[in-house]
Order: sequence, then C-alpha cells, then structure tokens
Amino acid sequence: MRKKQYYSVKIKEVLSALETFAPLPLQEGWDNAGLQIGLTEAEASGALLCLDVNEAIVDEAIGKGCNIIVSHHPLLFRGLKTISGADYVQRTVMKAIKHDIAVVSMHTNMDNARGGVNFKIAEKLGLTGVRFMAGKTVGSVEAGSGVVGELTEPMAAGDFVELVKRQFAVQCAQCNELLNRPIHRVAICGGAGDFLIDDAVAAGADAFITGEMHYHVFFGREQQIQICVTGHYQSEQYTSEIFKSIIGEACPALPLHIAGTCTNPIIYI
Repeated sequence: MRKKQYYSVKIKEVLSALETFAPLPLQEGWDNAGLQIGLTEAEASGALLCLDVNEAIVDEAIGKGCNIIVSHHPLLFRGLKTISGADYVQRTVMKAIKHDIAVVSMHTNMDNARGGVNFKIAEKLGLTGVRFMAGKTVGSVEAGSGVVGELTEPMAAGDFVELVKRQFAVQCAQCNELLNRPIHRVAICGGAGDFLIDDAVAAGADAFITGEMHYHVFFGREQQIQICVTGHYQSEQYTSEIFKSIIGEACPALPLHIAGTCTNPIIYI
C-alpha cells in the first residue's frame, strides 16, 4: 500500500494567504487586524474559523486539534497593561498562549476587500452586479466600504424583509416603515454600518441592510429607503466561509473547521 504523503503547513503560510486576499493596509486606522498571538514559524495542525475569540473558542480549538484561530473581530483592540486573568480578554490570551494556539484576525481589511464580508452577504441574498458602494483605492488595491447590487427580480418590501430574515436565520429584524414601492437595488454593510446610510441613498438603493444602527438614524427615511437591521453577529456570521475558501485554496492539506460555538453575547427573550 502506498503511504499517504503529508505536506506540512506553517502558520505564516495561512497568515500570508489571508493578508494577500485582504491586505492589512485596507483596515481602518482604529483597527488591529493581523496576527494577535503566536509564532508564525510553527507548523499548523488545523485552523478554527470564527467571528469572535473567547475562552470557549479556544477550548473548541483545543478539542479539534487546531493551533490556529482565525477570527473576524480582533481579540486585542488595545494594549494590555497586565495579564492576570481579570477579564475574558486576558483569560483568553493566557489560555491561547498556554496551549500554543496562534490567533489571527481579519477585521475591517476583510470588510473593505473585494470578495470580503459584504460580498458574502450579497451572495447569500442572490444579488447580481455587486460593486463597492463607497469605493476607494489603497495603494494599488481597489477597496471600499459597503456594497450595492440588484435582486434578480424586484420584490415587495415585506417579502424582501422575509428573505433577509430567512437567509440570515433571524426571527425578527429592525425596520422602518415598509416601502410602498418594489425593492430592486440593495445596499449592504455588515456589522455597524449606519455611517453609510447616505451613501446607500445616493447610490439609488431601495433597501439598506446592516447589522446594527443607532436609533436616531432611522428618522426621516420613511419611503426613502427600506432599512433592515439584522443584528451585528447575524450579519457577519458567514465570514468564516470566506476564511475557509481562502485558506483551503492556499493550504489544501490543512484541516479547517468552522466554529460551532456561538459567541453572540446578545440573547433575545
């Protein structure tokens, strides 16, 4: 019997694949994307793909034999002055280091990249002609905040909201009054995207989908644009699928696991 050949993968190769797809210069100035914890020369045993990093996610990585965690939201936004286990961030850092687990985060660089978070949301809704809503160029790389695209067939506002709820597995959505014209063009910004509402209107969108929106931003939009807010976690839940595609293509021998742990801190009662 021919012995199965094994190809080793280093953590730096996983990191390189992710940063090639979504270069770190695409991130916003306040962000902290990239390598969070770990040594990149280490051999990779498997990658756990998730939205957030906490102790339960590290436990899942340990249980699945993964020494890399790839998240959308960074574990570390600000510098730590102490690591004493005083909060969940410190405890998570301690546990990851103790078990030699690297943590990599692809946040607003993945939001702003072509084929990134917002393109994935558009894919789930079956939009066509998807393009950046507020486009920009970073160096020689095309990027942008939010996307806009078209439904294959116009649909009534109520039906559109039901489509969004179904595709993102939410029982309810925050909306303004239902639009009394058909929805065809849709603008999208995963996560906290209300800063793009005016761009959505300027792009001629009939609807705007985002994860969270401030109360006062809803005012004055009646019959201008259909707002549909799904929840931050819910809007970005499919980001792990992007990670799996990127890493799977670059490192096909590496075991990849989409996390089964729900890290959404918000419950609905």
